[in-house]
Amino acid sequence: MAVAISRDLTVQVLEDVNAVKLTDRQQALRAAIQRGEPKCLGVSQVMLGLMVMSYSIPLHVTDATEVVTLGVPWWTGLTFIVAGAVAIVLDKHCTMKTLRVCLLVSMVSTLLSVIALIIYFVDMDRNPDIVCTYGSCNQHHYAQKLSRGVKASLLIFTLAQTVISAILCCLLFKQRRSFEQYSTLSQGAPPTPITITPPDLN
Repeated sequence: MAVAISRDLTVQVLEDVNAVKLTDRQQALRAAIQRGEPKCLGVSQVMLGLMVMSYSIPLHVTDATEVVTLGVPWWTGLTFIVAGAVAIVLDKHCTMKTLRVCLLVSMVSTLLSVIALIIYFVDMDRNPDIVCTYGSCNQHHYAQKLSRGVKASLLIFTLAQTVISAILCCLLFKQRRSFEQYSTLSQGAPPTPITITPPDLN
């Protein structure tokens, strides 16, 4: 910190070289994160979350399987929406704190996506297609076919979400490692130069 004292004993805190470097690094962090396009990835996560939740509605008129009883489309869809919203906020308010929050939420989203994929695979394996006998198919056959088709599309959406969350995690982790050494400096740096005048003793 640079300090100047004049003859009338006024103390002026000059612009700190480290604070200037810190603001330059914060601007570099913002530019680096925006190169990764978190807003685009966030919007795609929100859209996938809405698609998963809306596509899962027909599952409630079919037989209740593991996917429906565990509510997999609902909690995965909400997780995708939250992860996307945090990524959009990161694009607007780029600080180390929001980067860490976005990284944490993206990691949770990736983990829950993998768990959902496992549940979808297990559910589709336990509930195979019902074969029509002698050319006549009952409504249970068509309901099972609808259920498997919807689950297959939900599985594809969840797989896409897993890939997007993993990509966002990798980008944010690289940026966090590059700029983490400057996160502690931002708390101690004054925002602008200040002037301190001594009290008048007369």
